[in-house]
Amino acid sequence: MLNLLKLPSLEAAPALLGWILQRQTPDGTLSVRIVETEAYHQDDPASHSFRGLTPRTAPMFEAGGTIYVHFTYGMHHAINIVTGAEGVGEAVLLRAAEPIEGIEIMKTYRNTLNIFNIASGPGKLAQALGIRDTSLSGQPLSKNSVQLLPSRTAIAAEEIVTSPRIGIRHATDLLWRFYLKDNPYISRYTSFKRGAQ
Repeated sequence: MLNLLKLPSLEAAPALLGWILQRQTPDGTLSVRIVETEAYHQDDPASHSFRGLTPRTAPMFEAGGTIYVHFTYGMHHAINIVTGAEGVGEAVLLRAAEPIEGIEIMKTYRNTLNIFNIASGPGKLAQALGIRDTSLSGQPLSKNSVQLLPSRTAIAAEEIVTSPRIGIRHATDLLWRFYLKDNPYISRYTSFKRGAQ
């Protein structure tokens, strides 16, 4: 894991696909398989770190393996994994995941019965894991309730699709979004393929 998290965000983002994010909550263990990511870097005008180090973005400048949680659109939290060297503001946004453990708990957290809608977006993913504030931001993985575990199956290069990132206003041409091909748990997956939301 440490070697993966030392990579620049643009390399780490596709490499994180298939890895398991696990969180211990008072209600039980929650685990999801990462199926969609986006890379962000301080030289990228769409990145929170683009304007430099601030109290909010400080976790992005920590060494790889730090958690960065941000509040977005005045209503959602999103979880990122900081990668790369200390002092370089970069991170990988976890955009979507497949629920694999603690699914009934996550359904309650998300107030949905549709498994495909539990974590099919960054705000949904954070909510599904019971992340309702930024208290985890700046904390290292493996030393708190959130763990990153290796992929259970190898991901072939041809299984990974790249596209422009979603919901940004700058650098919209960069193909820095990565997701597993034909995976029904990604964000904005065609609704007829997975049923009503």
